[in-house]
Formats: sequence, C-alpha cells, structure tokens
Amino acid sequence: MGAEEHYLDAVEAYDEGDLEAAYASAKLAVKEDPQHVDALQLCAEAALPPKGESPTLKQAAQSLSAVKKIIAIEPERTAMWFLGGRLLSDELGLLDDALDWWQQLRHHMPDEVTPLVEQATLLADMGLYTEARYRLEAITEENMDVSGQQYAKIQQLHSMVMSASMQDQAEFFKPWERHHNGWGAIEMKMRKPPVSESFLFMTTTVPVLLLEVVFSNRFVEQGWGGFCLTTLLIFGTVLFGMRFSRKIFRRVNRPAFNLLRAMNFEASSGYVVVSEEIRTSVLYVYIMQRKPKAWQERMLKIIQDKTKLPGGWKQTLPDFDSHIEEIGHIEDADDEQFEPFEEE
Repeated sequence: MGAEEHYLDAVEAYDEGDLEAAYASAKLAVKEDPQHVDALQLCAEAALPPKGESPTLKQAAQSLSAVKKIIAIEPERTAMWFLGGRLLSDELGLLDDALDWWQQLRHHMPDEVTPLVEQATLLADMGLYTEARYRLEAITEENMDVSGQQYAKIQQLHSMVMSASMQDQAEFFKPWERHHNGWGAIEMKMRKPPVSESFLFMTTTVPVLLLEVVFSNRFVEQGWGGFCLTTLLIFGTVLFGMRFSRKIFRRVNRPAFNLLRAMNFEASSGYVVVSEEIRTSVLYVYIMQRKPKAWQERMLKIIQDKTKLPGGWKQTLPDFDSHIEEIGHIEDADDEQFEPFEEE
C-alpha cells in the first residue's frame, strides 16, 4: 500500500472514533511519504485523546513531534501553531519554549495578534509583568486587527499587568531566589488548600444581600418604585461584592499563586526549587492534582532527577524583535527532548 492508501485508512478510522488505528495508519503514510502534511496533521490530532480528556506525556510528545514536522514543511498551517503552543504551555508546562514558539510564528505571520496575546499571558504567569506590558503595547503600536473576543482578553490582561507593574518589583515572587520572602508565606499557608472565590463571596456579600431584602420590606415603599430601588440596590451590591471578593481572593491566596509559579518554573526549567517539606504539603498536592496528566508526569521526572538550580542562574527570554530582522528559524522537528516518547 502507498502513502495515500494508508492516509485514507487513517481518515476512515479517525471518523469512526478509532484514534489508535488512525494514528497507526497515519504513521505508515508518513513512513512512505515523510512530506505528507495531511497525514502528519492526522498524526498530531489522532495522537491526542478525545476532546475533554487530558493527554498523557507520551501522547502530548507524539502530537508535538508531528506538529513540529508540519510547520517545518508548511508553516502557513496556523491551526498547527496554535495546537503546538497549547501543548507546550498547557499540557507540558514548557513556558520558555512556548514563548519562543510564538515568536517563531511571528516570523511567518507578523500581523497575527495571537502570538502577542499568548506571549503576554505567559509572561504574566511567570511574573514578568513589565515584559508582558510591552507585548500588549506592541499590539497597538503595530496597529493590529483585534477580534471582539481577543479584545476582551487583552483588556483584562492589560488591567492586571498595569496594576502589577505599579507595585514594588521587589514584592514579585521569584522562585529562583532561594531566600525570597514568598517562600516564607508559602510555608505559613501550605497546610491548607486555597480559599475559593465563591466561598469568599458567600461569606462577605450574601449576608449583606439578606439584610437588604429584610430592611427593604420594612423601609422601602411598596409598588414599582420600591421594587426598582431594591433591585438596583441588590444589583449594585452584587457587583461590588464580586469585585471585593476577587480582590480578597487574590490577597488571601497569594501564597498559593506563588507556589503555582514555583511549580511552573520547575516544569519549564527542569530545575528543582521547591523544598521537600512544601512538596508534601496539602497546598502542593491540591495544585498538583489539578494539573494536566502530561504536566504531572513531566514534573515527577523532574523531581526524581533532582537537578538543582545552578548558582548565578538568570532568566533568558526570546528576542521579541527577531521577526523584524527576519533571522528566525524553526527548530529541528526531531527534537531530542521528545525522542524518548517516540514510538519505534
């Protein structure tokens, strides 16, 4: 059988929901014709579990390997760039690699706004708020077209980044600094899971709403006027309560957010910075259980490896202007980092 016959078998199996057979047939098609982009895309999609399920480390690595080969052959396939970015950041926790990934896309699609939004999101998650602000400002400076959905996300990001950038930079938690005050805050709160925003809303706002309902029956006149006044009062209280609860939520759970940042740093860098005492705490386990399967598997390998952060380590970022110089390149599709998870 030739490459096209294997590819058609893969399409049929994929349509029937047999992802394992679809992946196997697509691999045979690629073996016959390594430049068969459609078969490679089917490999990338069939390697992943059904929608709604989290892929394992092997599945995510197989899919990412196929995605890299696709964009090396046909970089115009935007969907594959988006899939690769999601796998790198969300499933595998490779935030540094994801930053570089989106920068590579800028070489091929410099007018696409998504890479800048994704880079700003990643930088904010890493606590690099100044760099995140520059990424968002570049959208305006380069006069990019922004969709309604993207605009809402950009506005939310911009508000958070601007608020953070006005704070003292020394307060930002840096996991690579062993003696940062953030570690002490984590140790104080590590024996309990984080408090949910809905719980804070219920405890702070709902009692006020009940009081408003009770007193409105006594002091507000009956009729449409009183009804409208009570409705506006309740609506305003809910809005204020949501904002207040969100603000308290961020403040109360700052140690949890700091620990999450430290865990993301470990997953991205491959270096261990979290102490054994924190790693066995309730808070750490709570966060770990809510991470994707592939992320958890990678983290366990990093923990077992026990590679300590070298002295004098410094954060390195991609050249965000490299697309202007037109010297960008796509890394070799057969990245050694994912070879151990390739099928024979």
